[in-house]
Amino acid sequence: MNIKELKLGKYLTLEEFCTCTQTYHKYAQHINPYPQNSKEVIPALQDLNKYIIDPIIDNYGIDKFHLTYGFCSADLKKYLEKKDPVTGQKNGRVAPNLDQHISHEINKKGKYYCDRLGAACDFFIADLPSKEVVEWILQTKLPFDSLYFYGNERPIHISYGLQHKRDIWTFNPSGIPTKKGIEDWVKLAQQV
Repeated sequence: MNIKELKLGKYLTLEEFCTCTQTYHKYAQHINPYPQNSKEVIPALQDLNKYIIDPIIDNYGIDKFHLTYGFCSADLKKYLEKKDPVTGQKNGRVAPNLDQHISHEINKKGKYYCDRLGAACDFFIADLPSKEVVEWILQTKLPFDSLYFYGNERPIHISYGLQHKRDIWTFNPSGIPTKKGIEDWVKLAQQV
């Protein structure tokens, strides 16, 4: 079997998980989107799918689930950090040492890009405010590590890792992480 066709869970393949970003599609000919440390990354992606993504898709349906950001390879990271030559805007926001999209990839110095390990993705459910999806995730007690709520009309970031922190954040208008306004979610997230 071709590694790209590898099923990470019940629904998504490695190819879907590695090639879903707009930045990848824009620069595909220059980006290897697949993990180099596949021995560690693949199991982390499979755990994210098994414990987080599969239950979400089971509940809402594969036709409504839209993955917007999955695995971030070292090549994709470089292009996310670059500015678009036409607009002058960065291609994307990346925080590889924090957000777990880069999973267990190793840098040139032999260290993990993200010490938190695990894996992450961003997704939305079509025709449903993200707030409702977050509330379902919290009520279902999915074992996430971190969850970022960017707003009702924006994708949700969720990760799965060994820490199972169930840490939840939203962002103020300047893009600074905060727990203001989501105190009820924070309490619910800590009730395991």
